[in-house]
Amino acid sequence: MTSVLVTHADEPLGRRLVKTLYHDPEVETLLAVGDGPAPRAFDHFFAGSDPRLVYARVDLAKHRPVSDLFHSSRFREAQIDTAIHLPRHGAPAAESAPIVSGLAERTAEARLVLQNCLECPSIQNLVAVGSAFVYRLPPGNANRLDEESELDLDPDVPGVIRSWIDCDMIFHGEVHNDRLRVVLLRVPTVVASGGYVYLNPFLEGRPGIRLRNAGYDPICALVSDKDVARAARAAVHSTRSGIYNVAGLEAVPLSVLARWTGRPSFPVPGPLLSWAGAAARALGQELPGAGAARPHLRYGFTLDTRRAERELAFRPSHRIGLARAGDGALTLETAAV
Repeated sequence: MTSVLVTHADEPLGRRLVKTLYHDPEVETLLAVGDGPAPRAFDHFFAGSDPRLVYARVDLAKHRPVSDLFHSSRFREAQIDTAIHLPRHGAPAAESAPIVSGLAERTAEARLVLQNCLECPSIQNLVAVGSAFVYRLPPGNANRLDEESELDLDPDVPGVIRSWIDCDMIFHGEVHNDRLRVVLLRVPTVVASGGYVYLNPFLEGRPGIRLRNAGYDPICALVSDKDVARAARAAVHSTRSGIYNVAGLEAVPLSVLARWTGRPSFPVPGPLLSWAGAAARALGQELPGAGAARPHLRYGFTLDTRRAERELAFRPSHRIGLARAGDGALTLETAAV
């Protein structure tokens, strides 16, 4: 039996993961952490005199609240031995995320969660969800990336990608730790039913038109939100540490995915896109799709997931596609294979 801490549990992927772990007979207790109040979806989990789920509001980007959490009586009573760190994904695009002590919020959170896990004697396992957009992409759509592929360490990489790379390197540095078992899951675009999309620099945020580089329509690897939760659960129960690519069964062109999710993409010449993005940043804004001038979204990729299948026993079980709703309208769906 294991007891698990889940960060950003009040956001969509967090809610999905908590639900998956709650129904796992090998998980004894769950400590869910979020910025806001407990989601209503958790109400029936709190029922009974001795609920298996406990919820706490914590600002994960600040040292004191995170330290207080790990030293709290609530934490000790839950006997937490495993932490799953989900990055923020339900908030506005990461480019507009606040800066904490000179670090992007995402990076500050990763650093503090890892630091406290290393210092907490009861924590034996840490599973972190990272991004596949950290990889360097050569020109073309035939990029098949495994865990040994190079990261994009270009100094001019956009801030949103840089924060993902920084987090990746933070966790990567501890995968051979003798005391704490660290697993890093690199995931591509995460898709949920209803047109919701997460952890994609081009498509995150509200629906609406995106601008992309004319002449390019990169292939996008996909994974369903349900499979991300299943992969995290598999990592919790594994005895292996390391870095694992996690992806679903489909890969589609960016234009198709954008249209499916209510974010139709409008191609414009590369120089004009770069100029518009620079002008927006000068005004303190971020132009949706401006990062597409970078190789990360200009060229496509798929992920080699054989290591996750071999060592974590994880295979995707959901397909992503379009289905007709009751009124006949097409809607994005994730369905079991």
